[in-house]
Amino acid sequence: MATTSRSREIEAPVDTVWQVIADPYHLPRWWPGVTRVQDVREESFTQVVPTKRGKPMRLDFRVTESVPMERRSWSQTLPGTPFERLLEVWSTTVTLQISGDRTLVTIEEVQQLRGSFRMGLPLQRRPARRRVDEALAGLAQLLR
Repeated sequence: MATTSRSREIEAPVDTVWQVIADPYHLPRWWPGVTRVQDVREESFTQVVPTKRGKPMRLDFRVTESVPMERRSWSQTLPGTPFERLLEVWSTTVTLQISGDRTLVTIEEVQQLRGSFRMGLPLQRRPARRRVDEALAGLAQLLR
């Protein structure tokens, strides 16, 4: 299992940051690669991301935890998808901590590959770090 965790202080109060991370429709504004979000419900949403060839691909997620002003987690829904044979788990948790008039945002991404794909886990670490760093930078830029 590969866990990537990064933190960044955002120059915005916690309630402002929460409004952005708690609403999946904001993801295209700060999460790398997401072009749009659809089918948003309280417990689930779908991200649309481009493949390497530019075709839209749907990724379904379920919200696994949502504690207002503190933490929000989501996990990719894998059964019945092409990702099922590759991934055991792919989850994201965003944690917020008040830091004066700013907010310390921590994003943790967990990936667990299946079977022989696990040998590729070290190769997943760099893209995961880049994705989480870009998400934090996007959030900071959005909330300036």
